[in-house]
Amino acid sequence: MAGLAPDLTHIHWPALSLAEVEARLTAPGMPFEMAVETIRGTTLRVWRNIPPTLAHLLTAARIYGDRPFTIHEEERISYKANHRAVVALARHLQAMGIGPGDRVALAMRNLPEWPMAFFAITVLGAICVPLNAWWTGGELAYGLADSGARLLIADGERHERIAPHRAMLPALEAVLVARATTPVAETERLETVIGTPADWAHLPDAALPDATIAPDDDATIFYTSGTTGSPKGAVGTHRSLLTNILSSAYSAARIALRRGEAPPAPRPRVALTVIPMFHVTACSAHLMGAVAGGSTTIFMRRWDTVRAMEIIERERVTVTGGVPTIACQLLDHPERERYDLSSLEAIAYGGAPAAPDLAERIQQTLGALPACGWGMTETTATVTHHGGEDYLNQPTSAGPPVAVADLKIMDADGLVECPCGTVGELWSRGPMNARGYWNKPEATAETFVDGWVRTGDLARLDEEGFLYIVDRAKDMVIRGGENIYSIEVENALYDHPAVAEAALLGRPHRVLGEEPVAVIHLASDMAATEAELQAFLRTRLAAFKVPVAIRFLAEPLPRNANGKIIKRDLRALFEPAA
Repeated sequence: MAGLAPDLTHIHWPALSLAEVEARLTAPGMPFEMAVETIRGTTLRVWRNIPPTLAHLLTAARIYGDRPFTIHEEERISYKANHRAVVALARHLQAMGIGPGDRVALAMRNLPEWPMAFFAITVLGAICVPLNAWWTGGELAYGLADSGARLLIADGERHERIAPHRAMLPALEAVLVARATTPVAETERLETVIGTPADWAHLPDAALPDATIAPDDDATIFYTSGTTGSPKGAVGTHRSLLTNILSSAYSAARIALRRGEAPPAPRPRVALTVIPMFHVTACSAHLMGAVAGGSTTIFMRRWDTVRAMEIIERERVTVTGGVPTIACQLLDHPERERYDLSSLEAIAYGGAPAAPDLAERIQQTLGALPACGWGMTETTATVTHHGGEDYLNQPTSAGPPVAVADLKIMDADGLVECPCGTVGELWSRGPMNARGYWNKPEATAETFVDGWVRTGDLARLDEEGFLYIVDRAKDMVIRGGENIYSIEVENALYDHPAVAEAALLGRPHRVLGEEPVAVIHLASDMAATEAELQAFLRTRLAAFKVPVAIRFLAEPLPRNANGKIIKRDLRALFEPAA
């Protein structure tokens, strides 16, 4: 059954220009009023009405009381219960000596413990280091060592991966493990500290521990792979995360005004969140606004389309998405008509290429409003947002920037700004930007320039300010929203003695957007099979990074005059036979 999306066939659309919308929404006294502040030496527009810190946000959310905060299978955690657990864990961490500036790593799949632990860490002024739950033990150990984490909070599965590497992590003083199914040595069970989620509502009702925190203090380190092959930790601040609260709301209000309607009144929503919380999209773009508005976040053990439709029907889910994969599978599933999906109001996504007709299919088939956007780990998620008629009329755009963000297109040298409509490198500026990379001054200087983030994306801007991503300057494959940097996989392939040359490519995939594939030239008198190399990589890389297909060339891989492999010449190897 289709939802009840508004009629989008308006003769006089748009009712207002983007400039007129911004003037109305950001006028003095309005919820989206802006101020001007100097942050790290750069003068920026900021939202005047966001909470100063994550501790302020959590305290304000106490008013939601018994409203469901998170749902995971049969577990239903209220805002009241979550707050009590945050206080109890934060006080325990403080007693362990954790304080402002200390790094505490968080490695677990989407569980009620994830957002609870995230707030318990950050309300102390400590820095939460969310680690990719799909990483191997070696990759997790790298994140722990690079961040210098003093404490790790992990679920049982992640702890099992990390345990063999513990001796190589001298800075890691303690580990708290949640939901362990086997005995864990040299650790403390999280349940011993605060009980199971079912116990949280019975914990004492107490205030948060005292901590002195400023809006531009460090709050998070989210890891993103780099073209050097080593993951880099982008350092987010309290302000950069909290900016997304009003950025998302601003976009919703902009859609309404463009349609000629009054902005919708804030109200709690029910979100089926399947994108991992260790991504800025889920943690910043979703979680911050959800907590501010008293919304409910539902976690799934793993994505399953039928199970998702059952949850949407039972819980009256109003919004879902994350990556285009989710929308495609809901639209295409043969059993879709069996379920009442009429509660769906919006399906939002980003992080992977989307088919141009996807927005129209969502609106016509599910009766929900499509939405997408653009951002990256270095921008702590949302910079542009696209929805409603704007998206339906310009489905290849990533939308216009929110009012506190600036975009510009620069030439390859980063010295000259390109004229409107010209393709160049996209630069982004705003209070949502990370402040730099953790302990990587050279990479920081290269990417963060005078308040701008050099994104590495090739893009253009039209006269209204709508962003169009044309290509990626960085050598990267995006598989279902997961970034796979070619050099990381290629370097792992080069560790195999039979591999002389390797190139990773992205092959189009209808659901995932792209999937990784590789071309190999073997060393003389050496042999290796596709299955052998895939098995070799699985011991070194997360599963999503392993090429789904490998082709072998008898001759060396083609290179240009500078010695760089010409990957476009290799793509034909993966095209279907005529």
